Amino acid sequence: MLGLRTTIYKVSDLKKAKEWYAKAFATKQYFDEPFYVGFNIGGYELGLLPEEAIVKDKADSVLSYWGVDDIHKTYQNLIELGAKEHEKPTNVGGELMVASVKDPWDNIIGIIYNPEFKIKSLTDLKE
Repeated sequence: MLGLRTTIYKVSDLKKAKEWYAKAFATKQYFDEPFYVGFNIGGYELGLLPEEAIVKDKADSVLSYWGVDDIHKTYQNLIELGAKEHEKPTNVGGELMVASVKDPWDNIIGIIYNPEFKIKSLTDLKE
């Protein structure tokens, strides 16, 4: 295993989702096709796929957490952009904090503040 590469969110309106995610993650997509939109978020892929059928109850069984420097500010920004509360910022031990929201298409976006986590290079992983 080389680590996480892509997190994909399925959306019913790819155009609106592309605009929303560009604002939410403060970046533009690097890949933009009618079948897929890709964003590079700190070296990881955030992908948007068009939903073939609208799903009312999306599962909470898998959560991806995007690292942030200020969890309260990021959480509030996502809410102001139209996300719905899923889990308010919560301390989960030491300085670690997690939170999550639901985007306008009911996908869960997790955010985490973890000052101890450092991204390792492939060289570090091989040692």
